[in-house]
Amino acid sequence: AIGDLVVETVPAYNVTKFRAPGVPFHPREAGGLGYIITTNGVRVYHAGDTDLTPEVERVRADIALLPVSGTYVMTAEEAAEAAARIRPQVAVPMHYGSIVGSVEDAHRFRELSETRGVSVRILPKEQASV
Repeated sequence: AIGDLVVETVPAYNVTKFRAPGVPFHPREAGGLGYIITTNGVRVYHAGDTDLTPEVERVRADIALLPVSGTYVMTAEEAAEAAARIRPQVAVPMHYGSIVGSVEDAHRFRELSETRGVSVRILPKEQASV
């Protein structure tokens, strides 16, 4: 904890996305992480590069940022299932429209999530270069 800020980690890895048979893009052994940041009683989950895993299914958060582009991360359908299990007050799609995926993935996620009773907010995309 840092002051009233609490940071928890959630393993982020692939179970259904493979670069070659049996070789996931993001293997569990690589140690990838998602984060739950809690401040002022609000829990924000940033999933990172992950599939719908048992650890993701157990997350409880008020706001969930979930990848939706498929290929290396959850598809829109898988992310909608994750949102239905997490039950956040609002879900935000991410990881689309740059390396893989498109804004259609975000809209499909919203459509599927809202039919399951999860509110979705699609944020404007910003480009950054380093």
